[in-house]
Amino acid sequence: MHLIGMLDSPYVRRVAVSLRLLDLPFTHEAVSVFRHYDRFAAINPVVKAPTLVTNDGIVLIDSTLILDHVERLADPARSLVPADIAAHARSQRIIGLSLAACEKAVQIVYERELRPEEKRHQPWLTRITGQLAAACRLLDAEIAPAEGWLLSERPMQADVSTAVAWTFIRHMVPDEVPADAYPAIARLAARAEALPAFIAFPHEG
Repeated sequence: MHLIGMLDSPYVRRVAVSLRLLDLPFTHEAVSVFRHYDRFAAINPVVKAPTLVTNDGIVLIDSTLILDHVERLADPARSLVPADIAAHARSQRIIGLSLAACEKAVQIVYERELRPEEKRHQPWLTRITGQLAAACRLLDAEIAPAEGWLLSERPMQADVSTAVAWTFIRHMVPDEVPADAYPAIARLAARAEALPAFIAFPHEG
């Protein structure tokens, strides 16, 4: 399999780390949707990261859909998705909050870096920064009781998504998310970032 996209994207990075944890072989090509638009378009005309080209040549997009597919290729013993229905519901809540935080952080980055300052709409920025804070607050409260990994004795997708989201947010919009405001997320992310799968695919940018 071939993963396309830059590791400064939390969506690309969560796929890369997950593939490593699932022990699925793949290659990674760091192609930017901005700097290498034409090159990316030649692989996927939608130019959306991450893009995964399967061994059969099928082009998949969207990190959640890609992860749903690759879970079916992996040894069930290495699955990052809990089998228990109650644990699965909690996992989905944690992942949903993590992805919501990522989405709002990405929107803030785009407003700051892509839109001319004179065209920025402050009510919109106020709204999305509030949504980012709400997602982080709820996520921190959700995972605060955990002393180790969130759902198992090993990291699962909830751990991966939370850690990747936190690292992205702290790199890209640190002024909006103080490091000491969400200690449970910070603690989990620090533990995850020390794992070989995370070290192999570090946040870039």
